Amino acid sequence: MPMRTTQRVLISPEAERIVEQLKSRYGELMFHQSGGCCDGSQPMCFEAGEFKVGDSDVLLGYIVGAPFYMSRDQFEYWKHTQLTIDVVPGRGSSFSLEIPMGIRFITRSRLYTAEEEQSLQPLTV
Repeated sequence: MPMRTTQRVLISPEAERIVEQLKSRYGELMFHQSGGCCDGSQPMCFEAGEFKVGDSDVLLGYIVGAPFYMSRDQFEYWKHTQLTIDVVPGRGSSFSLEIPMGIRFITRSRLYTAEEEQSLQPLTV
């Protein structure tokens, strides 16, 4: 039986519904989480191509078909955790597409088990 690949980034059902709404309004999307302070450290949703990723970013995976990038420096802090993108009420001060809806995306995390770390989805750099 082949080993199952452990995904680095997941999405909650509530956040998935919001992403679907945003996709119906804006088309293809992308996510980026930088290493900035305050709102800069939250996941932000953009129209595909509206945020320029570069050598300092890694692609962790896809959520609802949208690529999820993280700055390499930030990833160093989070590399031992599985991320789940969720949504909560409140207004952040970022340029993320969900902000006018009165909600914001957040990242929840948990440490990988030893077995999960052995089967991590490869990074794309």
